[in-house]
Amino acid sequence: MSRIRIRQTRDARRHTRSSRLTTAGMAAAATALLAAALTPTAGATDRPSRTTAIDNAAAALVKEAARLGLTSTEGTSVRDVVVDANGGQHVRYDRTYRELPVLGGDFVVHLAPDGSYRGANRVTTRDLSVPTTTPALAAPKAADLATAALRAAHLGETLKKVTAKPQLVVDALHGAPRLAWRTDVAGQDSLGNPVARTVLTDARTGRQIDAWDSIETATGDGQSLYSGTVALESTQSGSTYQLKDPTRGNTYTGDAANKTDLCILGICVSRAPATLFTDTDNHWGTGAASDRSSAAVDAQYGTNETWDYYRYVHGRTGIAGDGKGSYNRVHYGSNYNNAFWDDTCFCMTYGDGDGTTLGPLVALDVAGHEMSHGVTSKTAALTYSGESGGLNEATSDIFGTLVEFYANNSTDPGDYLIGEKIVRSGFGKPALRFMDQPSKDGNSANCWSSSVGNLDVHYSSGVANHFAYLLAEGSGAKTINGVSYNSPTCNNSTVTGIGRDKLGAIWYRALTVYMTSSTNYAGARTATLNAAKDLYGAGSTEYNAVAAAWSAVSVS
Repeated sequence: MSRIRIRQTRDARRHTRSSRLTTAGMAAAATALLAAALTPTAGATDRPSRTTAIDNAAAALVKEAARLGLTSTEGTSVRDVVVDANGGQHVRYDRTYRELPVLGGDFVVHLAPDGSYRGANRVTTRDLSVPTTTPALAAPKAADLATAALRAAHLGETLKKVTAKPQLVVDALHGAPRLAWRTDVAGQDSLGNPVARTVLTDARTGRQIDAWDSIETATGDGQSLYSGTVALESTQSGSTYQLKDPTRGNTYTGDAANKTDLCILGICVSRAPATLFTDTDNHWGTGAASDRSSAAVDAQYGTNETWDYYRYVHGRTGIAGDGKGSYNRVHYGSNYNNAFWDDTCFCMTYGDGDGTTLGPLVALDVAGHEMSHGVTSKTAALTYSGESGGLNEATSDIFGTLVEFYANNSTDPGDYLIGEKIVRSGFGKPALRFMDQPSKDGNSANCWSSSVGNLDVHYSSGVANHFAYLLAEGSGAKTINGVSYNSPTCNNSTVTGIGRDKLGAIWYRALTVYMTSSTNYAGARTATLNAAKDLYGAGSTEYNAVAAAWSAVSVS
C-alpha cells in the first residue's frame, strides 16, 4: 500500500501538495469557526457519544410523547445522529403506525449538551391514525397502476423486464394521513439501461397521489470530465496495484463491462459487474477514452475529493457517516447518458454517454452531485418530488459545486456551471445548469412561485441554486476563475455574499439537523436561518444574508 501520484511532473506534484495544504488550512479554519460559534463548554473527549445521544433522545421520547404526538400505536427507529461541538445532540427518527412505514412521519429531536429536551422538528403534527390498515385496493392492482405510470413517463419507448413491488404505507406527506400503496416499479429501456419510478397510490380509491423518479440523476442525460493528472491512493497486491483506496474506507472502482443490472420486485437478480481495475506500474490510464482505465481514474478521483470534502469540511467520514467506503462502476450500459447513486448497492454508476450530446459521465462535479444524493438519503431524505425534490437536486448541485471548488484542480477550476465539461456540440448549451441565473438553461426557475413544485425536480432546483449562488457570491456582474456571471434578484435588491465556506456550513447543518423529508422552500428558509443562528448568531451578518438571499429569490 503506497501513496501514488499519476505521472506527475515535479511542478504538478508541487501544485497538488500546495493545493492540499491550502485546502486543509481552510478546513481547519472553518472547523475552528464552527467550534467557536457553538461556544463549546467541554473538550472533545467529553462530548456525548452517538450511543449516549440515542439514549438521551429515547428518554425524551417517553417524557415528551404527548407533546410530540406519539401514541402506543406508533414505533420509531433512529436514522441519523448529529452531535455538535458543544455537546448539543440531534437525533433523527423514522416512524411507523401499526408497523406500517409512515411517509412524512420523520422528525428530529434536539437535546441540550446535558441531554435535556430542547425541541423537535416534525414533518407533520397531525394524528397519524387511519380508519383501517386493510386496503380496498389489492396489491396486484396497485402494481398494475404503477407499471402504467412508469410507461406513461416513458412514452414512445419500449420498456422490458418491468417489475413492480407494492408496499403498504401511511401517507402523511400529502395532507391528512391515509392508507396508501408505495410501489417501486423498474424496468429497462431498449438499450438495457435502467428506468425506475416510485408511485404513491391511495389504497382506498386507487387514485395516484404522487410519483417520482427513483433513480436520482444529476441531469437525466449524463456527464463526463477528465481532470488531468491527479494523485490517487492504491492498494498493492503482490506485483500488481488495485484501484482501491484504503485511506478512504476501501473505496474502489470497477469495470461494468457495458452491462446493466437486472432487478425484479426490488431484488437484483444480477448486477453489472464491478471488476476491480488493476495495474502493474501504478500509473493509471492515458487520458484518452479508448483506454478504459482513464474513466476509472476520474471516477476514483471524484470519489476521493467528495470523501475529503465531507470529512475535512463537515466532519462527516463517508457518505453514511460511518467510515465505510462506497464503490464505482464505470462503462455501464450502452451509450448510457446518465450517472446515478444507488443506495441499495451503496455505489456510484457512470455511463459512457452517446458521444454526441454528452461524453463519459465521470466528471468531478457529477461525482460530488451524485454522492451527495447518498448523504441526503442518510439525513433529511428529501422526497424526490415537488418542492422537496427540487431541494434534493439543489443540495446535490450545491455540494457538487463546492466539491469542485474544494478540489482546486487547475484543469477544472471551480465554477457555478453544472456539467460544463461533459457537454458535447449536440447538446446545444455550454453547461447543463447555471446557478447564477438558472433560467439560462431554458427550463429552470430563477424565482419561487406557487407553481414551482410542478416542475421537474432538476428545474425546480433552480430556486435553491440561485439562492446558494447569491448567498456565496452576491448579486450583480463578476468574474470568478475566468467565468463571467451576472446574477439578478427577483425583488431588484442587492445581495452581498458571505462566501462559499459559509454557504456550505449553513446548508450542511440545515440538511442534517433541521430539514425533513417534506421540507419545501419556505421550510428551507426556516432551516437555513436556524442553521445560521446556530453557527453565527441571530442577527449576525450571516443570518441576515441568508434572509436577504431567500427574499431575493421570492421565498419569504
